[in-house]
Amino acid sequence: MNAREIPEIFGTMVFNDKVMKERLPREAYDAVRRAKDEGKPLSHDYAKVVASVMKEWAIEKGATHFTHWFQPMTGITAEKHDSFIEPFGDGEVIMKFSEKSLVKGESDASSFPSGGLRATFEARGYTAWDPTSYAFVKDGSLYIPTAFCSYGGEALDKKTPLLRSMDAFNKQALRILRLFGNDKAKKVTPTVGAEQEYFLIDKSVYESRLDLVHCGRTLFGARPSKGQELEDHYYGAIKSRVSAYMKELDEELWKLGVYAKTKHNEVAPAQHELAPVFTSTNIASDQNQLTMELMKSVANKHDLVCLLHEKPFASINGSGKHNNWSIGTDLDENLLEPGETPADNAQFLLFLTAVIKAVDEYQDLLRISVASAGNDHRLGAAEAPPAIISIYLGEELDAILNAIESGETYLAKEKKELKIGVSVLPPIPKDSTDRNRTSPFAFTGNKFEFRMVGSSSNIACPNFIINTIVAEELRKFADELEGAKDFNIALNKLIRETITNHKRILFSGNNYSKEWEKEAKRRGLLNLKSTVDALVLYPAEKNVELFERHRVLSKQEINSRTEILLENYSNIVHIEALTAIDMAWKDITPAVIDYQRFLLEEIKLKKELGKNASALESRLIDKLSSLADEFALALEKLEKDTAKYDSSWSNLQKAKYCQKTLLKDMEALRSASDQMELIVGKDFGAFPTYEDILYSVKY
Repeated sequence: MNAREIPEIFGTMVFNDKVMKERLPREAYDAVRRAKDEGKPLSHDYAKVVASVMKEWAIEKGATHFTHWFQPMTGITAEKHDSFIEPFGDGEVIMKFSEKSLVKGESDASSFPSGGLRATFEARGYTAWDPTSYAFVKDGSLYIPTAFCSYGGEALDKKTPLLRSMDAFNKQALRILRLFGNDKAKKVTPTVGAEQEYFLIDKSVYESRLDLVHCGRTLFGARPSKGQELEDHYYGAIKSRVSAYMKELDEELWKLGVYAKTKHNEVAPAQHELAPVFTSTNIASDQNQLTMELMKSVANKHDLVCLLHEKPFASINGSGKHNNWSIGTDLDENLLEPGETPADNAQFLLFLTAVIKAVDEYQDLLRISVASAGNDHRLGAAEAPPAIISIYLGEELDAILNAIESGETYLAKEKKELKIGVSVLPPIPKDSTDRNRTSPFAFTGNKFEFRMVGSSSNIACPNFIINTIVAEELRKFADELEGAKDFNIALNKLIRETITNHKRILFSGNNYSKEWEKEAKRRGLLNLKSTVDALVLYPAEKNVELFERHRVLSKQEINSRTEILLENYSNIVHIEALTAIDMAWKDITPAVIDYQRFLLEEIKLKKELGKNASALESRLIDKLSSLADEFALALEKLEKDTAKYDSSWSNLQKAKYCQKTLLKDMEALRSASDQMELIVGKDFGAFPTYEDILYSVKY
């Protein structure tokens, strides 16, 4: 494909606004737009028209089936495909797709995790068309993005709370805009650009590692002699095989309307990144799920495997998903843009301080939004922010907020005075300071970059939480300012007090340092190092009140999500423990025994020839025997502790046991194994080493 063809193929497999405008009758098109922009339901008659036109378009694109595409709490997308065929006459069929098939579907909800919301025998669940996200054709099926709920209406997916949070955010943000005299904007939408990191390795080495196949990460593996120390992979020349993969991936994403923009090598060997252009949070979430799915399927065509685990390899960087969050209006205004007029600056400062207050008051929820067994291995390492939540604003904004708090005059670099108010604020420079790559939540010009999100995560989770916590602070701000006698005085007071009360969350230094950990503790910031530590705070009273107030989640839905996440965590760690035991017996133990036998036979042969064994051989035997004993004891402990794991325990009990016992047992077993790997001859290796895996794509 050449560059001139890109505009021609972009979005060709998407039933987007352009297609609808061309194919739908004007009244039906307007009804769909109202449903998309204003949340107004689509009437039966218009839904019938849309279904008919959508079917004809999909058939033209080669679709024979349709599916309601949804995002259950399993962490992956789900789909059930039905063909368009309907019996007609004697042994004939017609292609049919009704408005009922478009708007609503039914799935076996008992087969998806509900966290206690539904009993196993209560099987009925529904999928409901989400008209705010476009349908598309892929692999011969029409995919209809949907929300997934139980028979009683409880959310069983990750999309429903995201849609609810966007409604809540829009409502409160519009209240703020009206205070500043903006009556033209009709909708405020959180927008997201999610940078996606991933590893690419050869399929043959992947299939030779049971841990990669079952767990997505290596449970054993000694540090490679050359890792990322030289940083020569970062932004380096892309290998031709990887380049061919990236080219096909881009083309497939463009056909599906995904704004794939940037691609490059990341820091770790075999690690890469793809970044899209910003779009609405809902569409960005759908498209990121689609991106991860295509990353894996396209890799398979190239005899590669795409790894999305947060930490597939110890001792080198893991993979994150930098969640760039901003706020836009239907008038193409970015409300986190510092602005070029005084009034815009006052408005910007109010939205900015709302985010600061939200992050400070709901540190626990932000940590929960990125909590997973995989991400626990990454957070706090040298390539990811620590588990402590903080905000980086940069030197310029820090100085401005300090001046506002103290009531002093701020002298900007352009020698213009900045004082709080609506009419006396000069422009605040954009991108006026450096970026902080160690900060969990960093302001980067006109957006916030949430860097804690794991590479395999569904971004609906962090974003519905960000949307909701900021909506809550905007609600409080609007309540206070709408009743003020003097808006400017009230605004001045509100911004100054917010800065004073929540400046503890601001930090511009090195988030990796031990000093920051001590300072954060002194400030009273949370340091929730594990998923289990974080999840127990999900059903806290303040969190329940928050989500129920904005109708994002009910108390029952919060409790169910807590149970699902705890269960998922314990299941993952338990599977890892069983896999480690399997590999220890079937791969590592035979390899070590074979090498020991080889050494002993060499010593025996020398004795038969009247020679003494060398010091090297004797040392190898002694060292390997000692490590083998250590390995055997660690394996025995892991087996015994895994056998104690009781499926009748509560999800919290299981998760705590996995965290405190099984993970430590696996670490001890790995330590002995990795040391043996360094001295066992390569021809006797149990499985591909880190060198074999990380450098498996050679050209």
